[in-house]
Amino acid sequence: MRALARKGRSAVGRLYRGYTRRKTRNAPPPSTERVRILLLHAYGMGGTIRTVFNLAGYLADEHDVEIVSILKEAEEPFFPIDPRVRFRFLDDRINPGADPVRAMLSKLPSRLIPKEESAYHRFNLWTDLRLARFIRSMDTGVLMATRPGLNLAIAQLALPGVITVGQEHVALRTQPEPVQELIKWRYRRLDALVTLTKADLRDYRETLPKKPRRLTRIPNAVPPMTGDVAKLDAKVAVAVGRMTRIKGFHRLIAAWETVAAAHPDWKLRIFGAGPQEENLAQQIAEAGLEGKVELPGPTTDVGAELERSSIYVLSSRHEGFPMTILEAMGKGLAIVSFNSPHGPKEMITHEVDGLLVKPRTNANLAESIIRVIEDERLRRDLGTRALETAGTYDVDVVGEQWDALLADLLARRERKRAPAAEDVTPPCP
Repeated sequence: MRALARKGRSAVGRLYRGYTRRKTRNAPPPSTERVRILLLHAYGMGGTIRTVFNLAGYLADEHDVEIVSILKEAEEPFFPIDPRVRFRFLDDRINPGADPVRAMLSKLPSRLIPKEESAYHRFNLWTDLRLARFIRSMDTGVLMATRPGLNLAIAQLALPGVITVGQEHVALRTQPEPVQELIKWRYRRLDALVTLTKADLRDYRETLPKKPRRLTRIPNAVPPMTGDVAKLDAKVAVAVGRMTRIKGFHRLIAAWETVAAAHPDWKLRIFGAGPQEENLAQQIAEAGLEGKVELPGPTTDVGAELERSSIYVLSSRHEGFPMTILEAMGKGLAIVSFNSPHGPKEMITHEVDGLLVKPRTNANLAESIIRVIEDERLRRDLGTRALETAGTYDVDVVGEQWDALLADLLARRERKRAPAAEDVTPPCP
């Protein structure tokens, strides 16, 4: 029975490889005209979504850009998007319809996404089928993915005529060991892997036994924001992010007890939503910080809220490349952040355009916040330099790096496709 099963798998493998060869022979020439970007849920909240929207809008100047979202769980996007960018959804969970096949497969666990991937619970056999069909439907153009599970999927399933680009928004070292093992041998099939930080780029260079054709670092760009630069006269500190344990808002609230005791006229506002929201509200009440710490919920206008603040605080345990720091810098806020080698440490020069808190304790965080509150000259100097730093992450500056990468990947494909001169038989005289 096992021998029969092995023969069956072998036959399926031969059919699959034969199908791939036929698709490759009939494929159009390589191109970067069409760019497709895979996201988990395009209409959700989060730094990855916001940065992908930003990149898609830039690329739409010269390319046909479509964002392909695995899930649809809202009717409209939370973040604004360039109207030239189109959307496609593989699994509409708002209006799922009455498809019996979908109903059955949606109850079965994913076989395409590794179980240890942090978003594994969002996938199922139906999303596997829809994702595989979409990937295999492309025979040319550029296909980008934006998280490990999706990067692994395109590396495994994309046809040879498609230029594949993996983006990593979370540091390699933070991935579970089984995911890292898959990354080691499967990412080599990608045309390019793009990290956000130099530290993560170094980790990939040291870890991957065989590299993708291009392994490079391109940071995120500052997204467009409404309003003007902050005046830094508001007695308000602000934090933004999804309310999960990893963001460390419970530590920030604990630190604010010390801040509030020293400066009761200052207020902390934490924007966002998530599974820890109720716990954070309870922590605020138990600490007697009502009116001093607020949880206004998510905001669609981050720029306006930053403009009305003076200090931005990042309390995360670790970050890949926190967009909120860039946004705060773009508004000229004074930044206070826990140190992290894969994000804040590369973005912030300590005592120049922000303060890095190390070791990462509640007491040290409170001390740094109080220092910025009490030293107005320091606060304004940090804000001025932060604004200068934000200029180096302008969308046109970062976008040019993406233009150069896509042009290089296309040139490599065209050289590979062209027959070698010595193999071309000259015509008979």
